[in-house]
Amino acid sequence: MSMNRKDPTEALAALRGDAITITTEQCIKAWREAVPDALDDPTHVDVVGAMGSASSIALGIALAQPNRKVIVMDGDGSLLMQLGSLVTIAGAAPENLVHIVFENGVYATSGGQPLPAEGRLDFEVMARGAGFAHAARYDDAAAFKADLPGLLERRGPVFVTLQIEHEVGVPSGTRSAMMGQQLEALRKQLADAAAD
Repeated sequence: MSMNRKDPTEALAALRGDAITITTEQCIKAWREAVPDALDDPTHVDVVGAMGSASSIALGIALAQPNRKVIVMDGDGSLLMQLGSLVTIAGAAPENLVHIVFENGVYATSGGQPLPAEGRLDFEVMARGAGFAHAARYDDAAAFKADLPGLLERRGPVFVTLQIEHEVGVPSGTRSAMMGQQLEALRKQLADAAAD
């Protein structure tokens, strides 16, 4: 069983509150559809042109802003590019970080090539082994949606892998130049909030 990307993304958008959000690759388009003003949101960053770096960027933000929830929406192919980030995140142990991985078993952006060891690798087990405070796996959107409020309240770092349908060649709809602008908007928003 698997779900589409749209349903869990919409559930995350509805419950994000004042969380800082980070998306990458295929997650970008789904987030923009769920949050139409995402491009103007100073608490959101799209990570483009740095495949595998979304969770590391999220970690830095979570450590710098320990009183804000940070939610990163990652892809399985992206996570494999920097798999060591799981150990780094678990070692830093940010209680405010939620790492969501949309797992479809392929490199969707580049044409749908299967991931190495697809069908045998287990991201939930990897996150647990790395030392995440909590790790879970979902293949049903309704179950994820029902558990999501509790997941967002847990002491992190929290890792969730979502088994989603294959999507090949879905355009991310962004350019890497925008990432710098978004990071600067986030920096300014956080600096302004700290000054108040």
